Amino acid sequence: MLEVSPVRAFSDNYLWLIRAPADRSCAVVVDPGDAAPVERELEHQGLSLRAVLVTHHHPDHVGGVQALAARHDAPVYGPARERVPCEYEPLEDGDVVDLADLALEFRVLDVPGHTAGHIAYAGHGAVFCGDTLFSAGCGRLFEGTPSQMLDSLDRLAALPDETLVYCAHEYTLSNLRFAAAVEPGNGVVLEALEEVRALRERDAVTLPSTIGRERGINPFLRCREPTVRGAAERHAGRTLDRPADVFAVIRSWKDGFR
Repeated sequence: MLEVSPVRAFSDNYLWLIRAPADRSCAVVVDPGDAAPVERELEHQGLSLRAVLVTHHHPDHVGGVQALAARHDAPVYGPARERVPCEYEPLEDGDVVDLADLALEFRVLDVPGHTAGHIAYAGHGAVFCGDTLFSAGCGRLFEGTPSQMLDSLDRLAALPDETLVYCAHEYTLSNLRFAAAVEPGNGVVLEALEEVRALRERDAVTLPSTIGRERGINPFLRCREPTVRGAAERHAGRTLDRPADVFAVIRSWKDGFR
C-alpha cells in the first residue's frame, strides 16, 4: 500500500505527496496548485521531490508546478489534451507513468467532464482522480457533458472495491448532506454523514475514501438506482429515461444545493 500524505492548500485543496516505495527519502506530488506548502512538507519529512503528476489544467492544480519542477529538476506528467504551464510529458488514456527507480507505476485513465482532457492516475491500489470524483460527489461540468462525466465516473466505479480514492478537495461533508437529501432512506449515507461530521468538527481529513464506499454513498455513482432515479424525477417533475438524464438533474440540483 502506498504511503500518501495530504498537503493542504487554499481553502480546501489536497495536494497529495506519495512517498516512493523504493526510496523512502523520495516523493512524487499530485496536483500542486501551490508550491509553498509542498516545499514546507518536503522539508518537514526530509523528502526529495522526484516527479509531478497533474490531472487537469485548473490553476489550483497547476499553480505550483513550474516552480517545483524547476527547483527540484523534477519531470512533470499531465493530460495531453490540456495545457500545463511548463514542459511536461503529455499522457493519454492507457499510457503508463513508469517511475521504475522509485518502484512507482500508474496507469492513465481519461476521465473528461469537469474539464475536457482530465485524467486520473491508477496504481498500487489507489486512484488519484483530481476533480472528477469526490467522496459522495463529483466535479462540476465546466467543459464536458453529463454523458461524458457519467462515463468517466463509471470508469472509476469499475475499479476494485478496495481501491483508495484520493480526490483533490475536502468536500465530503457538504456532499453527504446532499446525498442524504437525494436518498434520505439510505442508512449507509446517514451513517457516513455522522462519521464525517465528527471528523470535520476536529478538522480531520476525511480522505481517502474507497471505490466500494463510494458505490454506497455517492449519488453520482448511483444514477441507475431506483431511489436516486426517483428523487431526480421528483426534483425535475418529469420522467427520466436514461442514466445520463438522471445524472444531469442531480448535478444541476447539487449546483444549487445549500
